[in-house]
Amino acid sequence: MDEEEEAPTHRPPPPFVEVKCESSGMRRRFAMGTEAGFAVSVINSKLGTVGDPHPHPLSLHIKAVKEGEEPITFGPNSLLVDYGPGWTLHTVTQLPFSGGEGVVRPKPMQVPHVMGSDNLHAAKGVPRQAIDFMYIGKIVLAFIFIFVLGAILTLVLENIPRLMKLLEQYV
Repeated sequence: MDEEEEAPTHRPPPPFVEVKCESSGMRRRFAMGTEAGFAVSVINSKLGTVGDPHPHPLSLHIKAVKEGEEPITFGPNSLLVDYGPGWTLHTVTQLPFSGGEGVVRPKPMQVPHVMGSDNLHAAKGVPRQAIDFMYIGKIVLAFIFIFVLGAILTLVLENIPRLMKLLEQYV
């Protein structure tokens, strides 16, 4: 009985990752495997509006940080994952620059609209047919024009000798 109580319980990891926004201090939860670029756009959309008197700096990317380890940077198409105990995900608001002359800092852009959860189940319309009759008709008409042009050029080339003889009579 004592061994059962002392054995550590292994709980499965949560199906989400938490990202701490450095500019607002808020923690946002995302499903495991969410693209980092999408997470950054959601975090930036929650930072405030254009008319906000105290705007927070926008996030540029996400990095995983652990004490004594080199941070891991997530690119925009990287999937968010949990690296285990001690690792936390943070947003980065400014890139570290040496401050040299001629260095241009990138300006973060806020994504204009991120679809909320209430719009996820919008009515699905039937997609427009990729190849319709008008498209096929244009292709057939193009082939007809190609063959007519070929026939005209063939007739002209076959009748050049006759045209030359006719011109020689008048010259």
